[in-house]
Amino acid sequence: MKKLFTLLLLTIAFIATAQDSIQPPQADNDTIGPWTKKGNASFLFNQSTFDNWIAGGENNISGNIGINYDLNYKKGDWAWDNKLMASYGIVKTKTSSFAKKTDDRLELNSVLGKQKSKYWYYSAFANFKTQFTKGYLYDRDENGAEVRSEYTNFLSPAYLLAGVGMLYKKNDNLKVNISPVTSKFTFVDSAFTLPDEAYFGVEQGKSMRYELGFNTSLYYKLDVIANVQFENILNLYSNYLEDPQNVDIDYQLNIVMKINRYLTTNLSFQTIYDDNAFRGFQIRQVFGVAVNYGF
Repeated sequence: MKKLFTLLLLTIAFIATAQDSIQPPQADNDTIGPWTKKGNASFLFNQSTFDNWIAGGENNISGNIGINYDLNYKKGDWAWDNKLMASYGIVKTKTSSFAKKTDDRLELNSVLGKQKSKYWYYSAFANFKTQFTKGYLYDRDENGAEVRSEYTNFLSPAYLLAGVGMLYKKNDNLKVNISPVTSKFTFVDSAFTLPDEAYFGVEQGKSMRYELGFNTSLYYKLDVIANVQFENILNLYSNYLEDPQNVDIDYQLNIVMKINRYLTTNLSFQTIYDDNAFRGFQIRQVFGVAVNYGF
């Protein structure tokens, strides 16, 4: 329980230090309608070829496509913020028998708020995460040939969080949602489950795990210098029903450095700690020059 109060204090401290660092948007929603929308699609491509290259190297080709889209509503006392993040990438090297994923995620976020004071809202939220395609474990057979076995798939795992609480919203660039009553559902294919709940914490033969806990999510977007934008997304979750001291952490940092209207240098970093999936930090990082289309 002490960790839960610590999370709450950290959240309040974050609000106190960050609330004056971002200016509210200049647009008046009453003149442009209740809906605001903004999105970006990006494509990263990389190809390397080596021929009699003494220093060594392996021919490879890779690509990554991503979408980041916001659709928000604000009218009177009501605010409804929605965000879609999706990305998929593959790489194929000359010596590998298979094309392998470098990225694969689908995430939907939705927060509905009823205004209580200038920046505070009563809130209800939902967050959904999964992947698009199959994931594999790779190994070698007795002849040294590369083999793979299916380990994950679309909706296996899939995570759904839903809860109620309070939302602090200074503007679309600074939002903190505190939900002391949050249900978490983990969905899997029961054919993949393992003894001792070793497959994402789901009991063998079952297809769902239920948790009830405390959730805090933070969104902070800022322009560090001209044409350099940082987007921070942090989610913390503690399960009341089992090991509440083991706080699940999901942090994403998306950096966009604008070159011109259509070209940017993109850096995406994500780290996850969830001891039901893996007892350690999972890390994902994608970096490259991207072709972008805003919509």
